[in-house]
Amino acid sequence: MSPRRNRPRGGEYPTANSGGAGGSPDRYGLQRTETWQGEEWLVRQVAGASARGKSYRCPGCDQEIPSGVPHVVAWPDYGGVDDRRHWHKACWNAKDRRTTKVQRSRNAPRH
Repeated sequence: MSPRRNRPRGGEYPTANSGGAGGSPDRYGLQRTETWQGEEWLVRQVAGASARGKSYRCPGCDQEIPSGVPHVVAWPDYGGVDDRRHWHKACWNAKDRRTTKVQRSRNAPRH
């Protein structure tokens, strides 16, 4: 009995027509375009295995994304490398439901 194959044969990438995530493959994975706040954003999924060596701060929840955790990288279409932001996947999906960030002191009540 031969071992099970986990990868598609031929190095094929899923496309929008084949029921996959859609987007254009590049060396980091699938990249897609989303509209948010009237702007076009490039969004890329980062697998945990390729997120090694550096931790990031999520702008959605202001919590750290440790090294090795899958997450989303997003930046404005017109932006460059300095405009990229690393988000938790859930924070990126909930970005429209979040309010402005409220800064509280440690002892402030959470109402």
